[in-house]
Amino acid sequence: MRAYLDCWTSVATALFSQALAGEPQLVESLPRPMAGGAFGFAATLAGDEEGRFSVVLDPAVLDTPLMGEGVDQKAGWGELLREVADAAAGELLAQAGKKCRVEKFEEIAGESQISLAFQLKSQSGAWTVLVHDEVHPGKAEMRSGQAGSDAAAPQAPALATGVGPGIELLLDVELEATLRFGCREMPLSEILDLGPGDVVELDRHIADPVDLIVGDKIVARGEVVLVNGNFGLRVLEVAAPRKRLESIRCLF
Repeated sequence: MRAYLDCWTSVATALFSQALAGEPQLVESLPRPMAGGAFGFAATLAGDEEGRFSVVLDPAVLDTPLMGEGVDQKAGWGELLREVADAAAGELLAQAGKKCRVEKFEEIAGESQISLAFQLKSQSGAWTVLVHDEVHPGKAEMRSGQAGSDAAAPQAPALATGVGPGIELLLDVELEATLRFGCREMPLSEILDLGPGDVVELDRHIADPVDLIVGDKIVARGEVVLVNGNFGLRVLEVAAPRKRLESIRCLF
């Protein structure tokens, strides 16, 4: 089983139809020759899964504004494929519990080997997409698997020390968690003037982490990923257990 390739295929199938004009469908196919000028992008992964994963596109895809009118099509494809590579890493974590990240992402001219071929099909045409997968279990993952076969790892405590006794009584309490991408203060007059198509700029850059809010407290921060076609959060930092429990006070 090629875990990252499977996750990439799932994410790309969903994201291409959502992000590209005309909602094209990505379907597996037999490899087809490409005309000169093929281009692509390669992601280098590190972590529990590591290696190189590359995607090469039919150059004819640049003749159709799938990224939108007036947009640099090649740059748009680079941004989209980087998003797919990151989201596939998040999907791998959700599905198999394996942590990996895109350590390097670069444009390439082509690829001599093929692992899988697709057709991107829409009413405007069909284009070949070739994938080469060189991703494999990382060294740390292999060492972990060997250690696990020798002896069972000790169980980690359910909660860090310092939360106090009796907290087990609250562990089944269901709380509403919210992702906050940013905020902005606006006068009432501007809010009343809002209409379809208007854009409200937030106080956070697209590369900044988003907040996970419980009650009125920030309990974690991380980056947005795609999981089974839904948005999710890959946690990068969390508050101490006691700080997280403070968020419950305002709910009772």
